[in-house]
Amino acid sequence: MFLHSVLMVFLDGIGIGKEDRKFNPFFKYGFKAFEEIFNEIPTDKKNKLNNSSRFLFPADANLGVKGLPQSGTGQASLYCGINIPEFVGKHFGPFPYSTTIPILEEEHILVYFRNNFNSSFFANAYPESFFDYIRSGRSRLSVTPLTCRNTGISFNQLNDVLDAKALTAELTNERWNEKLGCNLPVISPAEAARRLFKIAADHSFTLYEYYLSDHLGHLRLSGEFEKLFRELDEFLFTLLNEVDENNLTLIVCSDHGNLEDISVKTHTRNPALTITAGKYSEEISKEINNLTDIKPAIIKHCT
Repeated sequence: MFLHSVLMVFLDGIGIGKEDRKFNPFFKYGFKAFEEIFNEIPTDKKNKLNNSSRFLFPADANLGVKGLPQSGTGQASLYCGINIPEFVGKHFGPFPYSTTIPILEEEHILVYFRNNFNSSFFANAYPESFFDYIRSGRSRLSVTPLTCRNTGISFNQLNDVLDAKALTAELTNERWNEKLGCNLPVISPAEAARRLFKIAADHSFTLYEYYLSDHLGHLRLSGEFEKLFRELDEFLFTLLNEVDENNLTLIVCSDHGNLEDISVKTHTRNPALTITAGKYSEEISKEINNLTDIKPAIIKHCT
């Protein structure tokens, strides 16, 4: 167990939007992770909230570049601390832009902690079909899986989920059972959060990525919307409510807006939701104005 650990939880496609009870699901359905932890839901008019060692604030995802922010350049900016849309000349996604791949291999925060502290961990698990895809020679992977594949960072598999050493990307294991024919025990989002805390305690830096929030924002999972939205709420509430304030720093971050405005099926130019909690939460919160500030703030205060 480390004296201090960093846990980064990436929530794909969540921004801070308007107070709109029709098109902003955080107002339409309610969200206890905001309402009970921060006593209100953040909006474009009130986008900075705090309660004890928990701080919620915006991070600019536009980075001075026209157009809608995208995952490929947004995630690379977030993880590398570099303005990747500016480097590329545009927002690009969902996969990394080709000329940014060498940057990811050198600068991704997982690579940084592995190279400098020999202790970084990517907590997501992948099914056998993912490894079949890689073995086939195809390489259209999102930012972090591509970085891990290219730099030798290990991928977790089904057995790691069974041993509570990794999480599926949908938290509860239900979708792996239903879509992939697995026979995993179904866990609650709260249990997923607690498992993630235990995993993080064994590493200097741990990253977990949750992608279904972006799919919800694109309305690709409209039949499951309220169920998955509630699961996300319970997961985030548990993380914020049970964070170890003495031994852990938690950073919850996103790459662009989307879910906060379901009046459109595209991304938005709203600022990305960012939350810090735990030991160095206040110090880090003061350093972040845009996506490129997240990595250097973590390194400055947590290493």
